[in-house]
Amino acid sequence: MPKRVTGPEIETLIQLLSKVPGLGPRSARRAALHLIKKKDHLLKPLAHAAADAAEKVSECSICGNVDTANPCTICQDPKRDHGVIVVVEDVSDLWALERAEAVNALYHVLGGTLSPLDGIGPEELNIDALIDRVSQGAESRQTPLELIIAVNATVEGQTTAHYITDRLDGLSVRVTRLAHGVPVGGELDYLDEGTLAAAIKSRSDF
Repeated sequence: MPKRVTGPEIETLIQLLSKVPGLGPRSARRAALHLIKKKDHLLKPLAHAAADAAEKVSECSICGNVDTANPCTICQDPKRDHGVIVVVEDVSDLWALERAEAVNALYHVLGGTLSPLDGIGPEELNIDALIDRVSQGAESRQTPLELIIAVNATVEGQTTAHYITDRLDGLSVRVTRLAHGVPVGGELDYLDEGTLAAAIKSRSDF
């Protein structure tokens, strides 16, 4: 058993950092050491920001985004095109599209994709809320609502997209998807802004 070279507080910090995506045990140790060396400029402000976020951040009751406001800032923005809803798997995909400034629309976060082998069915995702949202929006608008299915180009993503499309049958809504410039197997959060913007502009009917 290796000898402990730090106190339990530092070990706890390292263990928590190692759970962050992209940080393994070694990277977590380097990050922890850097934070400790910059305690006044990094560690204390980070601890304060984390505590503040834990207290104030919540999930938007409309779209599933995370924000300190509910409804979130995007849902409340009057400058958005409220006739277009972009459907994404995760909040990270929403943030990626926003970074790319690819579309000035509203969003809907599913919270994942259909995966029967993993026990993830429609009930585990935010799909029913999407159908209700589209149904209400389609009934209240004089022009058809557009739904952009912006899920990842994986088998699970495409299965989810087809399921949503089937559920929307009969509603006055135009359903489009990202252009095939998004590579098969690619995840939105890892694509560059130019690719995302081009995919949005070249979207096609589902």
